[in-house]
Amino acid sequence: MDLQAAIAHGIELAAQGADIIDIGGESTRPGANEVSVQEEIKRIVPIVRGLRRAVSVPLSIDSTKAEVARRAIDEGADVINDVSALRFDPEMVSLAAREEVPVVLMHMQGRPRTMQVQPQYRDILKEVAAFLRERVEAAMAGGVAPDRIVVDPGIGFGKNLDHNLTLLRRLGELRSLDRPILVGPSRKAFIGMVLQLNPEERLEGSLAAAVAASFGGSNMVRVHDVKETVRALRVVDGIRFGVPAARKENAP
Repeated sequence: MDLQAAIAHGIELAAQGADIIDIGGESTRPGANEVSVQEEIKRIVPIVRGLRRAVSVPLSIDSTKAEVARRAIDEGADVINDVSALRFDPEMVSLAAREEVPVVLMHMQGRPRTMQVQPQYRDILKEVAAFLRERVEAAMAGGVAPDRIVVDPGIGFGKNLDHNLTLLRRLGELRSLDRPILVGPSRKAFIGMVLQLNPEERLEGSLAAAVAASFGGSNMVRVHDVKETVRALRVVDGIRFGVPAARKENAP
C-alpha cells in the first residue's frame, strides 16, 4: 500500500467509526522477519504525519522500537502499542514515561518469527495474567502512570487454537489486573481453523470473536472491518447497558 492509499485508508477507518487508528511498519505475523529501525521509520512516519493532518482520532504506533515510537510521537502519534510489552527495547519504558502517552502491553510467547512453533502452557490464563502483571509493574517502576497502561492477552501470538479459544472464554479473569483490556482477534488464524476459511472470508468469525471479547470484559478490540464491528458492538452495548432515548426515537 503506497503512502496516499494508506492515508486514505486511515481516513476511511475514522469515518467508519474507529476510535483509534493503529499504524505499524513491521509485520508481526507468525514467521515474519524483523526490519531495521530506519526502514520502519521510513514506512510509518509519513503516514502518521499525513493522518495527523487529516483526522482528529488518536493515532497508535505499533512498534517495539523506541526510536520508531519517538519519531511517530514527534509527528503526532498518541499511543504506543508494543507487542513485546516494552521488553525488546530497553529505552521504550523511559520514552513512554517521558512522553506521558498511553501504552498497550501485549503478551507474546517468543518472538514473531518463532512464536507459533509448538507454544505450550500449563494454565494459559494464569501464565498470561502473571506476565502482564509483571509488565504492568515494570512499566510503573519506569515511570509510566498506571492510568495510561492497557493490557492485551495477545490472541494469536504464541498460542494455538485451544489457547486462543480459552483466552476468549476466560477473558474475564484478566479483570484482576485492574487495567483496561484490548483484544485483537480480527481475521486471526484460529478463526480460519474453526471455519476452514481464508483471511478475507473471516468477517463473521471476527465479529463473533469481537462480541465474545466484549461480553468477556474487553474495553477495546483491534479490528480490520471497522464499520461492521462498530455496528455489532453497538448492539452489544445496547444489550448490556440499554439504548439511549435519542436513538430509540430516531429508529427507522
